[in-house]
Amino acid sequence: MAATQRGLRSPWVLLLPSIVLLAALFGWPLVQAVLAAFRDDHGFTLAHWHRLFDDPYFFTALRNTLLLIVIVVPIQLVLAIGMALLLQARPRFAGTHFYLWCVPLAVSELAAGLVWLSVFGNRGYLNSLLVWLGLSEDGVQWLGYQHTGTMLLAVVVAEIWRATSLVFVIVIAGVQLIPRDFDEAAQVFGASLWQRLRHVTLPLLGPSLQVALILRTILALQAFAVAQALTGRDFPLLVGETYQWYSNLQNPAVASCVSLVVLVISIGTAVLYLRTVRDPEGAR
Repeated sequence: MAATQRGLRSPWVLLLPSIVLLAALFGWPLVQAVLAAFRDDHGFTLAHWHRLFDDPYFFTALRNTLLLIVIVVPIQLVLAIGMALLLQARPRFAGTHFYLWCVPLAVSELAAGLVWLSVFGNRGYLNSLLVWLGLSEDGVQWLGYQHTGTMLLAVVVAEIWRATSLVFVIVIAGVQLIPRDFDEAAQVFGASLWQRLRHVTLPLLGPSLQVALILRTILALQAFAVAQALTGRDFPLLVGETYQWYSNLQNPAVASCVSLVVLVISIGTAVLYLRTVRDPEGAR
């Protein structure tokens, strides 16, 4: 009996260091953020939230962040699946393709933003090309504060270039775990490429897609350095507003409110992905 009890306790003993680490690095800061967002010197208050909602930048940052997720994540997922299937077909120089596609993983967010600033800047490479081709006399103000659409385009392009490789690495790992027998059997029964992709490959990629979607959405919610390098505060994002309230405006309470909004959106999207993208075994 004692041996059985020791056997039941041993998993918790092994998990204890991780639980303590998570509590110290995530649990306690979360408690502090909640307390800061809902308390002041006189006790419970919603004043910090009223101040946040009265800030004209907040809803613009919320809209821009959600737009970035809605646009960037699906495009990156499609590109990553296409790149993974291409490598699975074993083309010539497949190893070279893999390493080239993974190069952006080694580039920091700020560095990526500065690289694309040299492209989309007023005197950047893109405007120089347009002037050289005679398509524009003075170039286009891609990052002008009055051109929200082109600022969004620049940030989307930079994020797609920078982070598609992360989704690709996760998806290619899932693709390589799918037995080739399944795809070959579908070909024997006359399934087209689209039918094999829809009924064989994508269902078996469910767990990998869940991980890729959750991780990429959370990272998209945390996007800051790329947009900061390209547009400054002309294209505000939620994490950027957290930085503004905490560092520049010296108001940690309102910064905690913004961080809680990011947390709620992260949890909501994670639950959505877990419910909608199911693995074949869990769907039975």
